[in-house]
Amino acid sequence: MEERLQKVMAQAGVASRRGSEDLIKENRVMVNGQLAVLGQKVDPARDRILVDGKPIQKEEAKRYFILNKPFGYITTSKDQFGRKSVLDLLDGVKERVYPAGRLDYDSEGLVLLTNDGDLAYRVTHPSFKLPKRYVVQVKGKITMDAVYRLRTGVILEEGRTQAAQVEVLQPVEDNSVLSITITEGRNRQVRRMCAKVGFEVVRLQRTGIGPVNLGKLASGQFRPLSKKELQSLLKAVKL
Repeated sequence: MEERLQKVMAQAGVASRRGSEDLIKENRVMVNGQLAVLGQKVDPARDRILVDGKPIQKEEAKRYFILNKPFGYITTSKDQFGRKSVLDLLDGVKERVYPAGRLDYDSEGLVLLTNDGDLAYRVTHPSFKLPKRYVVQVKGKITMDAVYRLRTGVILEEGRTQAAQVEVLQPVEDNSVLSITITEGRNRQVRRMCAKVGFEVVRLQRTGIGPVNLGKLASGQFRPLSKKELQSLLKAVKL
């Protein structure tokens, strides 16, 4: 049965669908001795698919983890600056899992890791409107005008942000703490939103993705999703 190449690669644990598309665009993927093209359909039982000269593996057992990302780690497998990756923290995990979405180098908190390409795609794609929750510390005492603007949408370079849920947890003179929930996934979105209304982010921690919460998981630690969490997450993204 033929399926799109990027989907087959994601199911084999190579990368997310978007990551697999990038590999194809970078001419790192071959199908039956020919350079692959974006959107190409393949039969994984019949076609020989190579990534960086190595054949992709048969579909692995699906694994699902959450990790509490510390400050100073990246959420990609490779980095030109040699920075540490969250994948370095996954001691004992044999399957090749990857982050479903990104979290900035200077941010902390919940990262979902899996080799389930369909789930990773739906978690990250804005059309599924999966809420991501953050606790955000900003410099200075937040104003209600700034909170209103964050709630109703601010204009960034690529357009106005969608409405966000914003609550003030701790308004103080030096630093204010906010709870911000968004359903989009723009690059450094929460930081840029806060900067747009005049407040610099001092610390940012993601505490939830859809029905999955960070809870008391210590920084740098990871755990598998419970059966209940996984079922709730699959339901939230209509899988």
